[in-house]
Amino acid sequence: MKQDLPEAVARADSQAQADASVSNLSALLAAQREAYLRAPFPAWSERARHLRALRDILFANQDALADAMNADFGQRSRAEVALAEFLVLKQEIDSALRHGERWMRVQRRRAGKWLMPGRARVVPQPIGVAGIVVPWNYPLQLAAGPLVCALAAGCRAMIKMSELTPRTSALFADLIAQTFAPDHVTVVNGDAAVGAAFTALPFDHLLFTGSTRIGHEVMRAAAANLTPVTLELGGKSPALIGEHARFDYAVDSLLLGKTLNAGQTCIAPDYVLLPRGKEDAFIARARVRFNELYPDFANNRDYTSIISTRHYERLERLADEAQAEGAQLHALGPRNAATRQFAPVLVTGASAHTPLMQEEIFGPLLPIVPYDSLDEALRYVNARARPLALYLYADDARTVDRVTRETIAGGMSVNETLMHIAAEGLPFGGVGASGMGSYHGYEGFCTFSKMKPVFTQARLNGRHLIAPPYGKLFNTLIRVMLKF
Repeated sequence: MKQDLPEAVARADSQAQADASVSNLSALLAAQREAYLRAPFPAWSERARHLRALRDILFANQDALADAMNADFGQRSRAEVALAEFLVLKQEIDSALRHGERWMRVQRRRAGKWLMPGRARVVPQPIGVAGIVVPWNYPLQLAAGPLVCALAAGCRAMIKMSELTPRTSALFADLIAQTFAPDHVTVVNGDAAVGAAFTALPFDHLLFTGSTRIGHEVMRAAAANLTPVTLELGGKSPALIGEHARFDYAVDSLLLGKTLNAGQTCIAPDYVLLPRGKEDAFIARARVRFNELYPDFANNRDYTSIISTRHYERLERLADEAQAEGAQLHALGPRNAATRQFAPVLVTGASAHTPLMQEEIFGPLLPIVPYDSLDEALRYVNARARPLALYLYADDARTVDRVTRETIAGGMSVNETLMHIAAEGLPFGGVGASGMGSYHGYEGFCTFSKMKPVFTQARLNGRHLIAPPYGKLFNTLIRVMLKF
């Protein structure tokens, strides 16, 4: 059912305010847990029906959701919404519908020769009620994507949307309320206090996407209930251009990754390592390519605005502080504080201790760091917290193998930027400071499932042979069992 945006937002906003009261959160969770216990193992036909219903309501309202995101950002590229929100989401749903029934199957495992003829298996079991905390930068993909995994696994879910995208959050809440009973899937909206109360609930699993700083707080809150968590955080994702890489291609590809959503992407390249002496060539190529990608920048509707004045001013402050410490700023286009349009700025000579080089940037600033050898570049990456993504531009197998084996990151793309997140069969997740756990596809199904190990003893078995009182027979058997 298609929604008129103003009417739907107004109605959903009123409902969201009612749902967002902190005192009501526990009641919502209790209702979902009770419903789960009444039907703890839904059949695949039921799960598939829920996935199709989610797909149908969201895609029927694609224009309204795009309008809401555009209003929340001030300007959000409709092409990017289609590409980075709906296409990725459609692929996730289609994959779950194609493969979910197989994912549910019991997995036979070896029991080992000493437990024969007993049988071992793993039973994928819905974990229960999932909590999903959604950031503002991709509000649809990062709300509905984890929900797809939870529904495929047979779970129920509560979703906390971001207060920085109020129109999108309200409309999403309304669409979910039309499609699912509150004891199956529900959306709550509210400020940071609601978010803190939400993460303190005793979910069966909590998936949070956001900053590393808030990730610490979420993990502390979850620890009070021993709630398992999946943390999708961020960090400073490096891009490494190899000595013999296709240089212009690498610059073009990195620029695409950095300008998508104006760099407001958790896996956007945060800095570029390139062979010393190629800095000017990088800047020149990037300048030409940016003007090709976004002609008439001031009036271009394909470039997304920075989400808020506070975030815009933070980016300006990062650039100004780096410049005050001796860095050179190379703007590829103008800025407009009124519309919060912020063209990419390449940064050379930035001091390692400036906030620009210490914090996740989350915007269109891109430091360039020269290196003299691949060893030096790898030391630079490995001296820092493990990133959510790593990008390598190289065609020679030796370089690709070295970087793959000698660095650790949540994910990696070779000769590409961002696209590993869209690969249907790859899990998505961080490592260390960039997060823990993963989802998407089968790994998402597993995240919201208890992969329960089950051992079934045979009617005729030898268990009595290794039971007290221990004597000569036991001693003989244990010597045989322990023999190499």
